[in-house]
Amino acid sequence: MENQPQKISRPVVPELDDILGLPFKVLDEGLVRVVDYMGSDESIVQAARVSYGKGTKRVSEDRGLIRYLMRHWHTTPFEMCEIKLHVRVPMDCWRQWIRHRTANVNEYSTRYSEAIDAVQKTEPGDWRIQSNLNRQGSEGKLDPADGAELSREEAELHRLCRETYESRLRKGVAREQARKDLTLSTYTEAYWKIDLHNLFHFLRLRMDDHAQLEIRSYANVIGNEVVSRWCPIAWEAFVDYRLRSLSLSRIEAEVIKALIAGRQIDAIRIAADAGLVSKDGTPVQRNRERQELEDRLASVGLSVPWNAGSEPRT
Repeated sequence: MENQPQKISRPVVPELDDILGLPFKVLDEGLVRVVDYMGSDESIVQAARVSYGKGTKRVSEDRGLIRYLMRHWHTTPFEMCEIKLHVRVPMDCWRQWIRHRTANVNEYSTRYSEAIDAVQKTEPGDWRIQSNLNRQGSEGKLDPADGAELSREEAELHRLCRETYESRLRKGVAREQARKDLTLSTYTEAYWKIDLHNLFHFLRLRMDDHAQLEIRSYANVIGNEVVSRWCPIAWEAFVDYRLRSLSLSRIEAEVIKALIAGRQIDAIRIAADAGLVSKDGTPVQRNRERQELEDRLASVGLSVPWNAGSEPRT
């Protein structure tokens, strides 16, 4: 009878099952591991073609549908897949991570338990220099000889903070107060559960070359080691249409069309009308929008028209 319950089986991904619970090392003391998951590429197809039951029978058709969904920003079918990760991450990095408010989170509590005795350490050659163009980013590294002194000072600070914390605990100070002077490099742990659509949003931002190195390291592991195994067709579409795609504003498209047509003066005029360069074609100082346009021109092999004698950058 049609109304009789039917036994169904949950989607299983052997490639992901093979790494369940296995820690992927990140930074010096961090980790990412898969705890549980729900759904697969098949689940995305089934959600998009709900009347088809299990979806199409050929992988090629499933691939075409998933790529169509990604290409046209039909996001709901991707929400049918969820994954739960266990992560160990430095607290300063976790501050950025937790801003993605589209996940379910349960973090290790230093009110109930003693703080994890692990901190992220910086090697002498890994101290980064503040960027002059990007107020929230870095550019280049300090000389390792200077970095050696900073690393020594860092180690001493970590030792003093931990000893102070443990001394307070021994004297009976409440854990919630004893922790207040721990460094932000102290590791915390959390279970982090998120659907695939919102995970892709996280990865698009945090795998970007401009993202901070520490959180980018975690995002790269999650994307390349976990999602690529879990939903390989969706991952491929994400890389093609989100992560490594080229998105153009109206101004950028008009500049590129003018350059392709050989109308360099028109390209400069369009940029000038948008305030990216002056009327005589001189670049406006500290203009990030213009710098991003120049990067896009380079990515498609076009010379920057307002830089005399410029060559396409690689």
